Amino acid sequence: MKKLIALLLALVMVFAMCACGNTEPEKEPENEANNEPANTDEITTLVPGTLTVATSPDFAPYEFYALDEEGNAVLAGFEVALAQYIADYCGLELEIIPMDFDGTLAELQKGSVDLGMAGYSPKPEREEIMDFSDVFYTGGQSFVCLKGNEDKFKSLDDLNNADLSVGAQTGSIQVDLANEFSADADIVELVKVTDIIAEILDGKLDGGYIETAVAKTYAVNYPDLCVVLDVPYDAEGSVVGVNKGNEALLKAVNEAINKALSDGSMDQFVAEANELAAGDIYEGLLESEG
Repeated sequence: MKKLIALLLALVMVFAMCACGNTEPEKEPENEANNEPANTDEITTLVPGTLTVATSPDFAPYEFYALDEEGNAVLAGFEVALAQYIADYCGLELEIIPMDFDGTLAELQKGSVDLGMAGYSPKPEREEIMDFSDVFYTGGQSFVCLKGNEDKFKSLDDLNNADLSVGAQTGSIQVDLANEFSADADIVELVKVTDIIAEILDGKLDGGYIETAVAKTYAVNYPDLCVVLDVPYDAEGSVVGVNKGNEALLKAVNEAINKALSDGSMDQFVAEANELAAGDIYEGLLESEG
């Protein structure tokens, strides 16, 4: 009898050990850090508690001036909305500093702003003055001219003509495109896209190189303007320029961008900016100080 009891106890112990060995440890909850605000303790900005962003508000629908119900000029655009989204994600107040496009590059180079958001493409030479965020918007490049002149520009070869005067924004990739596809033409660099549009409409320029979404926006507002050719460019896509070496801020910006893309916010920003830019309240040639 004692032997039988001992045998039963031994069997119970064996089964218990087997059961313990086959039991998987309880899984930890999945990390949902990307859906939560960034750890603001790790983020440093030039002005504590504030995210300073340089932008060039002549680039609808990216950033531009719209008129509110009282006729006041206010900043709008999908990059402006994304800047606010990033600031909110980081738990920071947002300060946007309007300036010319080449000024945004200079301020980043001097380290005078935290971010630059002005329709930047990730040109390799810009890596010396800024860190690139992830791409948040993919666009294209176009050549625009006056409606009625489309027959003059049936192919990219037609853009390389010594008799042409073409515009491109100072410091932009459009200058590179002009030098590539219109090397024999008179290339006129202007500070603002609105200046290029005005010169085309006045007949002072035969055409200009402009980012596609921007070109289409101006074509809606100015029926005499025509988007006539797609211009190839290998590095299509827009990024945020981050003050170089600020790894914590760069990480937070990328987290915010990926969240905005995944939760549908970025699509909403683009849709709202396109609608506003094409509406009656938008004035395409509004001066930044006007």
